[in-house]
Amino acid sequence: MSAHTRKKIQKKLKIRGYGLKIEALEEILSFVDRFPDAEDEAVDLLLDQLEHESLKSSIIDGELVHRVISLLLEAEGATEEDPSLASNHSGLRVIDAFLVPKFLYDPIKKQFYQHPGSLPIHGEASAKAALYRDRLLLLFQRVSRDQHFSKSSFDAETSEFGSCEISTIQSLVGQRGRKWVMGVISQLEDGHFYLEDLTASVITCGFPPLENRDKSLKLLVGHDFFGGGTLTKEETLRLADLEKRAMNDMFVILSDIWLDNEEKIMGKLELVLNGFESQEVVPSLFVFMGNFCSKPCNLSFHSFSSLRQQFGKLGQKIADHPRLKEHSRFLFIPGPDDAGPSTVLPRCALPKYLTEELQKYIPNAIFSSNPCRFRSLND
Repeated sequence: MSAHTRKKIQKKLKIRGYGLKIEALEEILSFVDRFPDAEDEAVDLLLDQLEHESLKSSIIDGELVHRVISLLLEAEGATEEDPSLASNHSGLRVIDAFLVPKFLYDPIKKQFYQHPGSLPIHGEASAKAALYRDRLLLLFQRVSRDQHFSKSSFDAETSEFGSCEISTIQSLVGQRGRKWVMGVISQLEDGHFYLEDLTASVITCGFPPLENRDKSLKLLVGHDFFGGGTLTKEETLRLADLEKRAMNDMFVILSDIWLDNEEKIMGKLELVLNGFESQEVVPSLFVFMGNFCSKPCNLSFHSFSSLRQQFGKLGQKIADHPRLKEHSRFLFIPGPDDAGPSTVLPRCALPKYLTEELQKYIPNAIFSSNPCRFRSLND
């Protein structure tokens, strides 16, 4: 283990107010050596666990560290005994598009806040304008953090163009010299494009700087933009390890499952299920995407009861493959012409009336929106 790693561990402990005995440091180095690609996460995980212990002193000895490491490795050893457990016992969380939390940026307080209440399926007339306004503010908060576009409190060195602080377009009235503004490109009249913000518009355009993902995540920590819940460092470290070892894990994605075409489509689906049933490791997830009928399920469609029965036959077909039914999950996502309140995205999940017969055979089947998000978590 390098001297750099030793110093890094000692620095992390010092920040949290801990001191280390020699034998404790050796135990930590041995633990960190198990995670060569995630040393920082391993140290943070260990320190988080140490804080839950009853410490009699700020000086940590080797016996305490050894006991904590043993607890952490016990869970890891359970999956090492049988790598297939990482797949078969993994949980799957599907996030419906209508349940994803919506965060808005407050340019005055310079912080994000969650939209109160639930959003309607059909937006109001003002929703389209609000979409572009929110997108502009989202990009603005990122650009304003860039060192070239933020106003320094001290006399720091500036670029060859001078101060690059972002100004509103409305504030340019009566001003001279070079100014920097930010907005969205719009075409207010044929043949002319403008750069427009929330106050006015100009013609000359450029591109904002980029910000890498790691920096964004550090600044937005605690906000669940994904909708699947925030992960602790322990969960992130465990998921990274499971991902490396799940070499045989797979998701199977199928679309246009026309249930009313039994001879061609359903016959081919039977071959697919038979093939995966005989595999040593079955897929963790099957994603069935619509359309689920060869004809659009619009106002002129009058065979909903027949479609309901066909979903039941699909459930029975899946149940005839016991290994798939026990170890795999099945996610159903509606297509553009499936039954639903509208044809725009996002689309609601399939109506319960159509899926009840299928769920009698596959109780853990998941019916979600289009689009949706999913995350694999270890139970």
